[in-house]
Amino acid sequence: MISFTITTADDELGQKLEPGAPLVSERFRAMKVLADHGVHTGVTMMPILPFIEDDEENVRRIVEQAHAHGATYIIPWFGMTLRDRQRAYYYDRLDELFPGLRQRYERAFGDRYTCAAPNIERLTRVFDELCERYGIASRMERYPRVTDTQMRLF
Repeated sequence: MISFTITTADDELGQKLEPGAPLVSERFRAMKVLADHGVHTGVTMMPILPFIEDDEENVRRIVEQAHAHGATYIIPWFGMTLRDRQRAYYYDRLDELFPGLRQRYERAFGDRYTCAAPNIERLTRVFDELCERYGIASRMERYPRVTDTQMRLF
């Protein structure tokens, strides 16, 4: 079972947010190869950054791409956490990449540890509807225990 962290379906935004990580499109291609070879694959769709990735179109594109590339599950979280030192680093990055957005975070979340997307209820409904349509689970299913006989086959 292999999970891919995907929080945007947009390669450009993905590069901006995760410099050094493989492009989102490359992750989806890798998922398809694995799924086509019988590997149970899915997406950890977290964190979905408030005011950056928390729009319905982004969620829709991720679910549709996950389905098209063989994902059987998506584990979502529409928000993020900010510890004290983490918050300072994140706000510095916001100032650099999204000027003016820091002030929106400060007004919306203050010093809170958990920063849920303001539209979490709507995003959850859209996500649930899409997953139901495509037959995608919102959690990883447990595999049955491998027996000694099965292990000897390898």
